[in-house]
Amino acid sequence: MKGFVQAIHDGEKGMIFKNSVYLPFHLELLSVWIGKEMSLLAVPDLLTDFSDGNGHLAIREGEQYTNIVFRKGGDLRKELGRSKGHIILNAAEKGSNIFDEENRHYIKICFANRHILDFELIEDPFYL
Repeated sequence: MKGFVQAIHDGEKGMIFKNSVYLPFHLELLSVWIGKEMSLLAVPDLLTDFSDGNGHLAIREGEQYTNIVFRKGGDLRKELGRSKGHIILNAAEKGSNIFDEENRHYIKICFANRHILDFELIEDPFYL
């Protein structure tokens, strides 16, 4: 399976159903932000605890995908779609050294239409 940097450059799409996001790649997830486009002063909410039973996120990997379930989220497409917000992942390629800064990237998840997700590599989640 190709890494997420290559998948994003190739324009691969993801899916969303209610509070469940499907990514067409694997990754080492370090942190997650949920940002709402309410104003220029809006700051994204940071979720970092991925331990079992934390109540925020559940992560599972299929053979060709990663599924992230936002347990405390409702219908993310309704809450963040139509340019109302986005999800930012801080991640490294699966199996890479997460301590090497060059291996860490920010992935912006955009709600394209209906159940389709677009991805974009960005430099800083606070300056979009």
